[in-house]
Amino acid sequence: MKVQLIVSVAAVLALAACGGPTYKATLSGASENPAVTTAASGSVTMTLDGTTLDVNGTYTGLSGAASAAHIHGPADAATNAAVVCALTATEGATAGGGTLTGECPTFDVAGLNSGMYYVNVHTAAHAGGEIRGQIAKQ
Repeated sequence: MKVQLIVSVAAVLALAACGGPTYKATLSGASENPAVTTAASGSVTMTLDGTTLDVNGTYTGLSGAASAAHIHGPADAATNAAVVCALTATEGATAGGGTLTGECPTFDVAGLNSGMYYVNVHTAAHAGGEIRGQIAKQ
């Protein structure tokens, strides 16, 4: 009995140390709806902590400074949806490149796991979004 308890506690501690599941999105103009012709790209990595989604990423090559960045959903890759979480876009030394960060509380975990959310970055030239990427569980 003691051996089982020790193994069970060790397994719980190991899972807690690893953090929650991770998700990624690769952003491009081709993934926007409708598609946008742009050389811009981006990558976002997210970690789920309970029902809070922690977001970190980068973007480069936008037509100008990022005016906004969001997570939208629920929606598949061919559909647009409402904003569910605003992200912070911080421009780097060159306009059109920078970092994305955010913390999205009380996230729809079932929808997230089924790929029903996306990230997009907006610019003045592309107010509906210049780059977009569907979020996928890793």
